[in-house]
Amino acid sequence: MRDALYEKDMPCSACLRKSGGAVEPKRITSKNNWRSRLGIFLKTSPHASPAKTQRKQYRPTSDEVNQWAQSLDKLLSCKYGTIAFRLFMKSEFCEENIEFWLACEEFRNIKSPTKRRARAKRIYKEFIKSEAPKEINMDFNTKDAIFKSLHCSTQSSFIAAQNKVYSLMENNSYPRFLQSQLYTQLCQLAQGRECESWE
Repeated sequence: MRDALYEKDMPCSACLRKSGGAVEPKRITSKNNWRSRLGIFLKTSPHASPAKTQRKQYRPTSDEVNQWAQSLDKLLSCKYGTIAFRLFMKSEFCEENIEFWLACEEFRNIKSPTKRRARAKRIYKEFIKSEAPKEINMDFNTKDAIFKSLHCSTQSSFIAAQNKVYSLMENNSYPRFLQSQLYTQLCQLAQGRECESWE
C-alpha cells in the first residue's frame, strides 16, 4: 500500500538536510500530486467486494470527513483519515513524523518479546538514530533513553518520543491539513459535489 501512495524518487526532508540543499528534489505540483493520489485513495472501499469496487469508487461519508476536523485523534482513528493525512504530510516533506507515529502504534501491539526487540531496533535505525533515513527531530535525552532500552524493549519504549511527535503534528501539521485544498476537496467529494477548479 505504501508503494502506491508514495513516490520513491521524492526525497524526505532528512535527505535534503543531509545534502545541505545541494540536491534539488524532483518536485511535483501539489495540485497534480493530490489529484493523482486522491484517485488511488478513493478506489477501494473498506467494505466493498472486488466486483463492487470496480463499479463504484469509495468515498468517505460527509460525517466521517467532518469528524476528522474534531481532533487529530478522530482523524488517525479512521483508516481513510490516516491515509489522507499521510498524503498531506508527504506533500509537506514531513511524512517521517506520521510514519514514526504509526510504527510506534504497531510496535505497542507486539506481544512477543523477541519480535518486539527486533522491531524496536528497526524503528531506532529508521527514525531515531543519527543520520537515519527518516530521522525525526528529537532531543538527545529521549533518543538516549530509547537507545538504552533497545536490549529489553517494552511496549512503552517509544511512548515519550511518540507523544512528542503527536504533539508536533497536532500543533503544526494538523491545523494546516484542515486548511489545505486536499481536505477541502475531500469534503466536497464526501458531499457528492463536483470539486472546485484547481486552476
